[in-house]
Parts: sequence; C-alpha cells; structure tokens
Amino acid sequence: MALVEITPETHKVQIRLAYASSDNFTGRPIYAAADCYLHQDAEALLRRAVDLASAIGLGVLIFDAFRPSEAQWALWNHTPDPEFLADPRRGSPHSRGAAVDLTLLDADGTPLDMGTEFDAFTPTSHHGALDIEPEAQRNRAILMGIMTSAGWDFYRNEWWHYQMFNARRYPVFSDSVLPRPMMASRPLLAGAA
Repeated sequence: MALVEITPETHKVQIRLAYASSDNFTGRPIYAAADCYLHQDAEALLRRAVDLASAIGLGVLIFDAFRPSEAQWALWNHTPDPEFLADPRRGSPHSRGAAVDLTLLDADGTPLDMGTEFDAFTPTSHHGALDIEPEAQRNRAILMGIMTSAGWDFYRNEWWHYQMFNARRYPVFSDSVLPRPMMASRPLLAGAA
C-alpha cells in the first residue's frame, strides 16, 4: 500500500486528529478511527520536517493527514468553501495522502501561538496575515521555514496546511484502501485489527 501509518512512536510526533472528535468546524466527528496516514513520499518529507524541528528544540503536532475521499465529501457538504476546502470532485491533496495539517510544539509539548486555531476559516489564517501578534507571525515563519526546507509546498490561505508539490499526480484514495476503516460507514475487514 502506498499509504504509511504515522504514529508517535514511529515518527516522533504528537497526533490529535481534529476530525476524529467533535473539536472541529463541523462540531461532530468525521472519522470513526483516529488513524494517521500519509503517502510514502509525503511520509519521507514529514520525517525530514520532524528532524529539522527537533534540531531547534521543537516538536510537531498533526491535526490531519490522509483524509479518505468520503471524509472530504462530508466536510464539503457541511461547508462548501473553496477558499478553505478542496472540492472533492477535483480531489483534495489530503485524499491523496499528500498533505498534512500541523503545528509546532515547544519543549514542554505546548503548541506555539500561531495567531488562530486550526481550521479558523478567516483571513487571519492566511500566511502573511499582519493582523496577528508578532510572536504568532514569527512562529508561522518558523513553521514555514521548517516545512519548505523539508520539501513541502504551502497553501497560502492556511498556516497549518502543507502539501507535496504536484500533489495531483497521486491518486485519490477512499477509506476502502485502509486495513482498518477510518469512516464509520465501512465494516471492519475480516482479519483486520
């Protein structure tokens, strides 16, 4: 399988998938399982980013990574806003396993101030927003420096979103490719744990 599972133990990251809880813009869980995956090519870039962050005493917290196409449809049906969500008919980089939403953590494991929360669908979430505190601007610049140095591209409207260059070259995956379903509507495959 082209998707690689990301765990705290294997990748030295913290994971808090926003769509596996009601703590997201829909107010309800989208994922039934809080499993985190990336395409194997993106996984290699994540490892590089984690190493770069670690070298300056910072950690990484992942909010979202691979998002099954069914989840992209659920998000789009709730809030069809192309400024902040990819139209599922075109396919999201997340549904290709080629995007990650994340932030940086200080040495104590506290998320750095980025000026807005994850998935704040406002202009203050844009890279280069000047109506946030200087510390948050600096933290966003550090995150962007780490991620772009690791080989990621950024999405200008979301400080938390990074994707692979030419992400559309990867296929869109549904929940059916996973060994354990992330979406509640798919029964567990026989023999999968």
